Amino acid sequence: MRKRAGALLVDGFFRGVAKAGSLHPRARPERHGVEVIRDLAYTSSDRLEHQLDIYRPRGDGPWPVVMYMHGGGFRVLSKDTHWIMGLAFARRGYLVFNVGYRLAPEHRFPAAVEDVSDAYGWIARNAASYGGDLGRLVLAGESAGANLATGLALASAYERNEPWARAVWDTAVVPRAVVAACGILQVTDPERFRRRKARLSRFIADRLEEVTESYLGHGVQHAPGPLDFADPLVALERGVAPARPLPAFFVPVGTKDPLLDDTRRLAAALERLGVRVEARYYRGEMHAFHAFVFLENARRCWGDIYAFLDSALAPEVGSSRVDAGLTA
Repeated sequence: MRKRAGALLVDGFFRGVAKAGSLHPRARPERHGVEVIRDLAYTSSDRLEHQLDIYRPRGDGPWPVVMYMHGGGFRVLSKDTHWIMGLAFARRGYLVFNVGYRLAPEHRFPAAVEDVSDAYGWIARNAASYGGDLGRLVLAGESAGANLATGLALASAYERNEPWARAVWDTAVVPRAVVAACGILQVTDPERFRRRKARLSRFIADRLEEVTESYLGHGVQHAPGPLDFADPLVALERGVAPARPLPAFFVPVGTKDPLLDDTRRLAAALERLGVRVEARYYRGEMHAFHAFVFLENARRCWGDIYAFLDSALAPEVGSSRVDAGLTA
């Protein structure tokens, strides 16, 4: 009962904020020179979850491409609640594919991974017809979406046996950059946060545990082999060299985010692999703060994202580095 009440509170808050924000006059895409094409099916199913929205800048392309995957602990929210992410990238000159996927607990792992892999294939086949330049592909997401974006990067760079990973590999489309914001990157072990932070509140612990319970169920005990696409961080920490180059990573997080340590570990693992990674830590900010664009640090985070992508998508990417400095 306690977990259920807490989940309803959090879910209602984020849905309410997304709905209220969409009513603001400045949320209208046309005010930013952006066209929105809604609810395109990326599979042959009739499921609403198997749809994506396209945010397209006005004018002539080709534009760099962003594939965006929403957060919500794999169990709530949607592409529609994350309209601000599509708009934020599109008004900067990116062709954005804002992707929906099936949610837990009705659809447990690997349903979400299968769906975003299908969407990746659809984008690989169709982005050019909408003015996209797949040679400048960015994978992006926050929280659970950061997990999915990191997993797709793995599938594009490592030749694996999972059918969804094989489908991504077979496109031969390799992303240039990943924006993995405040990611939950090791779903199988929610207790790791309590071990590292003894004073973690019961409310926050409940939210982290329900991600594992909803997304994996009993999969932790019974799944054959490693759950690399639930735990992409663990896969990267093994330090195995990829068959294709991993993309550059920008990994922003607030210093009061309970998932902070996953970002620190991700930056360290990528650095050991020689991948270009820039980690930015925003002092005093909570989980997914950058969605609240009226905050000073949210605006600063978006500026940092754009600057990183301008560099990462340029002809000369530059050398591997980690920037772990705090942003006040």
